[in-house]
Amino acid sequence: MDSSQLLLLLLLSIVAFLYSSVGHGGASGYLAVMALLGVAPSLMKSSALVMNLAVSMISFIGFYRAGFFRWKLFLPFAITSVPMSLYGATISLPDSLYKKILAVCILLSLVRLFYQFQKTEAKTQAIPLWAGLSSGAGIGLLSGMLSIGGGIILSPLMLLFRWSTLKETAAVSALFIFVNSIAGLIGSISKGTFQLTSDIGYAVIATVLGGILGSYFGSEKFKIPVLRYLLAVGLVIACAKLIFTK
Repeated sequence: MDSSQLLLLLLLSIVAFLYSSVGHGGASGYLAVMALLGVAPSLMKSSALVMNLAVSMISFIGFYRAGFFRWKLFLPFAITSVPMSLYGATISLPDSLYKKILAVCILLSLVRLFYQFQKTEAKTQAIPLWAGLSSGAGIGLLSGMLSIGGGIILSPLMLLFRWSTLKETAAVSALFIFVNSIAGLIGSISKGTFQLTSDIGYAVIATVLGGILGSYFGSEKFKIPVLRYLLAVGLVIACAKLIFTK
């Protein structure tokens, strides 16, 4: 294993730690890291889905055990997102368009990573059924096309409209990402576009370890601001690479 592969594994584990700490599987971060290191888009998508599945479930378990998961917050989005994610995975995007849309989604992930409530959280309000169903469908379609779980879009939305607290959002996002990733994986396999790198086993191990630690610290302990700022720098560089390269 050469130095570039070791660097890739290290960055993937850091991404998994940070995303898992806020209830995300990390697909957008894995895609950003792989884009930065020159991995082919066809391999990026499938690899990100597999790592996303593992880390999102680990994150969900952590927040669920800590008592933050609410079915009433999850179901309005999941009912429509899962079938649309399955459909979205069968849609092929030109690499240039795929990279630019992904770059926008990565920037959205920064909003979620750095979003902080004040010490006293604002009072939450019920999710209108039409809003949950329609936004779930849109997020599901986009997540299927991009091979992400959709949590980076769902989380800021839930926080913006005060539909849940910070850690409730993390718990809902984690399961939302998991079910959408399964749907996207099924769609990718059915279309015959599912491809994995030979080193996927090492990558999964690295992200699982990062995800376990992130889930524990995110649900039970604290956040690590310095690492988040380092991740932000890396994501911004990856976005620039995605936007300005053909």
